[in-house]
Amino acid sequence: MKKVTLLICLLTMVFSVQAQKKKKNAKVAIEVDGVCMMCKKRIEKAALNTKGVKFANWNVNTHELNLIIDERKTNKKMVCESVAKVGHDTKEVKAPQEAYDALHGCCKYRDGEVIKEHH
Repeated sequence: MKKVTLLICLLTMVFSVQAQKKKKNAKVAIEVDGVCMMCKKRIEKAALNTKGVKFANWNVNTHELNLIIDERKTNKKMVCESVAKVGHDTKEVKAPQEAYDALHGCCKYRDGEVIKEHH
């Protein structure tokens, strides 16, 4: 009986340690390409539509997307994939050409002329 009780206690400890590795509210930063306030709205909306993202704020000047995520439901790569689907590149995931082509003309961050116009 003591062995069974000891085994149950040991298993409980193992599972509680594993559960603690993933945080409910983790801060994450991702670099996302974009050039304007329309990009900001699109990027933040895509991030917030990712299950587990609680907060998203993209800075137009630094291109940094700051997030608060529930790591039990999502991760950095999943957010990058969501942002790429709406046409914006990250270091981890490049946006499909069709999604990039669908962006408004002033949001074409791969075009050098558009970038010059925004600076």
